[in-house]
Amino acid sequence: MVTLAAILFWLCVALMFHSYVLYSMLLKLFSFGKKENDVVYAAFDNDLPMVYVIFSVFNEQKVIQEKLESIINTAYPVNKLRVYIGSDNSTDNTNDIIDAFAAKHPQIRFYKFIERNGKSGVINKLMSELSKTLDPDDVLIFTDANVMFSPSTIFEMVKHFKHKSIGQVAANILNRGVTADGISVQEKAYIQGENQVKYLEGLNWGTMMGAFGACYALRADCWTNIPVNYLMEDFYLSMNVLKKGEKAISELKAVCYEDVSTEVGEEFKRKSRIQAGNFQNLAVYWKLLFGFNAVAFCFLSHKVIRWFGPLFIGLAWLANLLLLAQGKFYIFSFIVQNLLLLSPVLDAVFKKAGVHLIGLRFASYFYTMNLALVNGFIMYVKGIKTNAWDPTKRTV
Repeated sequence: MVTLAAILFWLCVALMFHSYVLYSMLLKLFSFGKKENDVVYAAFDNDLPMVYVIFSVFNEQKVIQEKLESIINTAYPVNKLRVYIGSDNSTDNTNDIIDAFAAKHPQIRFYKFIERNGKSGVINKLMSELSKTLDPDDVLIFTDANVMFSPSTIFEMVKHFKHKSIGQVAANILNRGVTADGISVQEKAYIQGENQVKYLEGLNWGTMMGAFGACYALRADCWTNIPVNYLMEDFYLSMNVLKKGEKAISELKAVCYEDVSTEVGEEFKRKSRIQAGNFQNLAVYWKLLFGFNAVAFCFLSHKVIRWFGPLFIGLAWLANLLLLAQGKFYIFSFIVQNLLLLSPVLDAVFKKAGVHLIGLRFASYFYTMNLALVNGFIMYVKGIKTNAWDPTKRTV
């Protein structure tokens, strides 16, 4: 019994260490001497592909004007740019703002839906309109209303599609609106770490594990209809690229800006929704875990282990409890585990006192977000009835 408990304890610790620490170190090691894709379009090539920027909006009046301006003020040839926007039954001034902007910019196509469809539902509807005129080598850019492009964002992603084996290119998401009193510092650190891991996966093997839905480009022939009530359409489309045998990479020069979450409650809801969507994707793409290849290695290391992180945390705690009589190390590790599990409570107490301890804040963030993974799994088991949600409250 003791031996089994020790094996379980160290297995759980090893899996979490691998996914959160060792994996990124291995990616850096494997990337030594690797070169970025150099089969790219030049800025003024005559054969640059048509680009379609596609996104759904719901009550985005605070950001939509800036979003549209950031798209139109691109360095990409305007005659090769079209923008397809679907309003998911917005009830604020979003539609009026887009109507006024579209009247001045004929490359914008605006569709207003009178019933909630959710993000993936709106995208499917927009693509059903767009697909009538699409060429397989056209480029689709999916984005969110609160993500602002820089002038070079579009070109820096699109340039890679000259390489015919590349099916997806992700942008480099940088955060703004970071404050010390919320969780924005921790969320920014997480996203920056993810950006780096995704970049290295793409650099090493072209196996980037899911572009951030905030902004990514897809070759038109890699598009597939998104299933009904899907919560993580970005990961679904990303994995479809890899399933087809094409490459997915990240371009760090394709910079765009997103306001970051500051409220724990809002981020908890968002992470819960993401986790429910993760299990939807696992139910579709689980077979990719059983290949002896880079896709399986990255999928397991970067995603699946983390999705089951709460289980490993719980099993490590239980195994440690059974090992308390085995010496001081296990007593110490049990105390540490309990303190870490209590970190969200301790952080809340210090926060009320106006004290911000950076180490405690990161521990609190990690365990709170793992609790959100548990909540997301419960949502998935109960069944996803709709993929419509209100925008996350962020610093704008």
